[in-house]
Amino acid sequence: MNTQQFDAIIVGAGHAGVEASLALARAGYQVLLMTMDRNAVARMSCNPAIGGIAKGQIVREIDALGGEMGLATDATGIQFRMLNRSKGPAVWSPRAQADKKRYSLYMSRIVEAEPNISLVEAHAVEILIEDARAKGIRTQEGQEYLASAVILTTGTFLQGLIHVGEKNFSGGRIGEKPAVGLSDSLRRAGIDLVRFKTGTPPRLDASTIRWEGLEEQKGDENPAPFSYRTQKLQIQQMSCFLTFTHQDIHDFIRSNLHRSPLYGGSITGTGTRYCPSIEDKIVKFADKTRHQIYLEPEGRDTNEIYVNGLSTSLPEDVQRAVVGKIPGLENAKFIRLGYAIEYDCAPPTQLYHSLETKRIQNLFLAGQINCTSGYEEAAAQGLMAGLNVIRKLRQQAPFVLDRSEAYIGVLIDDLVTRGTNEPYRMFTSRAEFRLLLRQDNADERLMKYGREFGLIGQETFACMLERQERVRKDVSQLQQKFYDGSPLDRYLRRPEIDYKLLLNNNLHSSDLTEEEQVRAQIAVKYEGYIQRQYLEVARYKKMEKKQIPSWLDYSQIKSLSREAKEKLSKILPATLAQASRIPGISPCDMALLSVYLEKNARANPA
Repeated sequence: MNTQQFDAIIVGAGHAGVEASLALARAGYQVLLMTMDRNAVARMSCNPAIGGIAKGQIVREIDALGGEMGLATDATGIQFRMLNRSKGPAVWSPRAQADKKRYSLYMSRIVEAEPNISLVEAHAVEILIEDARAKGIRTQEGQEYLASAVILTTGTFLQGLIHVGEKNFSGGRIGEKPAVGLSDSLRRAGIDLVRFKTGTPPRLDASTIRWEGLEEQKGDENPAPFSYRTQKLQIQQMSCFLTFTHQDIHDFIRSNLHRSPLYGGSITGTGTRYCPSIEDKIVKFADKTRHQIYLEPEGRDTNEIYVNGLSTSLPEDVQRAVVGKIPGLENAKFIRLGYAIEYDCAPPTQLYHSLETKRIQNLFLAGQINCTSGYEEAAAQGLMAGLNVIRKLRQQAPFVLDRSEAYIGVLIDDLVTRGTNEPYRMFTSRAEFRLLLRQDNADERLMKYGREFGLIGQETFACMLERQERVRKDVSQLQQKFYDGSPLDRYLRRPEIDYKLLLNNNLHSSDLTEEEQVRAQIAVKYEGYIQRQYLEVARYKKMEKKQIPSWLDYSQIKSLSREAKEKLSKILPATLAQASRIPGISPCDMALLSVYLEKNARANPA
C-alpha cells in the first residue's frame, strides 16, 4: 500500500479529536483524522448536555480560542440555562441540553467541509516510532500513514470492556468495537497505562413515562448563547423533568449489590467520584433517603429520554425493577440498558504542559486517555494539543495557558503536575483565581490567542475590543455621576441595588446590551475582590518566573527527601511554582530546592 504523508494525524474523532483537527486544518495544515466509525464523529456517548459547573466556563474558553464546541451547542441546543444565578458571578455557569444526533451531524459536516482534513475510517493499532519520535500510524490493515506529529484522542476505546450485571463484552461504546493494539504499542514505547471505569444510565421511551406530577425544569426565558460569535438564540426550548428515588428502591438495590460488577469484583478499574452509579450512591450515601433523577430529552426528533442520576451496571432484571419503582416511570419502556465500561488511559504526569509525552517526541495525548471525564474537558485538551502541534510545526515555543488566565490552564496543570487517581472532572473550586476566570469574560482573557493562531476572525476580535471599551466607558461614567451625595458606582455596590434599578429610576442611561450591563455591574460590585485577586496573581507569577532547568539532576540535591527526588524527577516541573503544587513536595523540600537553584545561579549565571 502507498504511504501517505500529513502534517498531523489525529486518532479518534470524538470531542477532543474534532477540536484538534479543526484547529490544525484552519491554521493551514494537512490533517488525517482517523476514526473507526465515520457516523460517530463527536458522538455524545453519555449525557446529552454541554456545559455546567466550571464546564460551561471551559466551553466559553474553547470558543474564545477559536474552537467549535460553543457554536455547535448554539446550533443544536434544545434548552439553555445559566446555573448558580443565586450565587456570585465567579460560579455562574452556562449549561445546555443538546440534540444528540444533530450535534454529531453538525460536527461531522464541519469536519467534512474542511478541505485540509482527510477523514478516514480505519483501526489504528500501532504508533510508528523512530529515535524516540512518533512519525506515524499503522492500521489493522497494514496501511501506514506518516506525519510530523500524532495526537491520540481515543476516549474510552482502548481495550474497552462493557459490563451489564454478570455479563461483560468488548466494546468502546455500546454497539461499537474497542480499540485493540494501541495499548500494547504505547506500553512498548514506555508509556504507563492504568485502568479506569465510567458508566451511563438507561434510556427510556418518552411516550411511556407518566409526566403528570413530575417537577418541570424549564430553560431560561432569555437564553444566553455559548459562543461569542452567536448573535442571538431563537429556539423553542424543551423542558426536563425531575423525579426521585426512595427508600424501597435503595433497599432493593442493596439486596442485589452482589450482582453488580462494581461490587462483585468484575470491574477492577477506578470509577469517577463525582458522577457515581446509583449503586455507588446507595453505599456511599447510606444516610440519604432519596436521590434526584432528571429526565432529559435526547433530541427533538426522538422519544429517547436520558435518565440522569441513574448511571448503573446492574443486571437487566434489576435495572428494569428499579426503574419501575421510580415515580412516573412505573410503566416506562427501555430503549437501552445502562452499562459500565472499563478502558485503558495514561497517567497524565507523563506529559508536558503542551500535552506532548515526555518519553516520545511529537506524540500528544488528549481527552479521556489522559484520565479525565467529560466532553468539555476532552474538547479543551484536544484544542490545546492541536494548538501546540501548530506551534511545534512553526518551530515556536509551546502554548501553555496559565492557571490565572483560564480554567483550561488549571485543568492541564492539575493533570500534568498533580496527576489523578480517578477520572478528573473540573469544578470551580479547583481554580484559585475563579473570580477572574468568569464565564462572561473568557473573550477578554483568551480571544487574543485565538486571533494569533488565525482561528478568530478580525471582525469578531474587533467586536470584542469594542464591547470591552463600551463597558469601560460606562463604568467610568458611573464613577463620575452622583446620587444622594455618593458616586453612582459606590451606590451600585450596595447588595440591594442592581444596574437595572439605576436605569429604571433614570439615575443612569446606557446603550449597553444586557450582557454588557452584567459585565459593568460585575466590574463595579466586585472591584475590591477583583483587585485583590490581581495582587494574588502577581505573587503567584513571581514564583512562576523562577524557572528550573529541565536537565537538573535532583538526586544531587543533598537533604532533599527521597519522595521529593522521585516525584520531581518524574514530573520535571518547569518552575518553582509548579514544583510547589506536586503532591508530596513539602515546604522544606521547596526551601532546599530554592536555595540550591539560587546558589547554582550565582555560581553559573548562564
